[in-house]
Amino acid sequence: MTVTQIIQLYVFILAGFVGYLVITKVPPLLHTPLMAATNAISGISLVGSIVLAGGQYGTVATVLGFIAVVCAMTNVVGGFIITDRMLSMFKRADSKPTAPQDTTGGAS
Repeated sequence: MTVTQIIQLYVFILAGFVGYLVITKVPPLLHTPLMAATNAISGISLVGSIVLAGGQYGTVATVLGFIAVVCAMTNVVGGFIITDRMLSMFKRADSKPTAPQDTTGGAS
């Protein structure tokens, strides 16, 4: 391994550790806004992984790019599903449209 690869591996491990610590400290009240921001970041990483997978950087880069596309897409879709499910918990139960009531008291 070269010095550059060792530094890149060190930064990757450090970023993973810091990311884990930050996410575990998020209070439940901030979970939905954080999820929306995470979906946006995952969309950006999806674009980057598509560029990596489609570029002519070699077989290893193409395979890793494809894996990154699958992971980022799974994260984006799952994030939107979870966010939609969480937001549906705040909808009122009586907000469904009902048929108008007959208040005349007789048949027409």
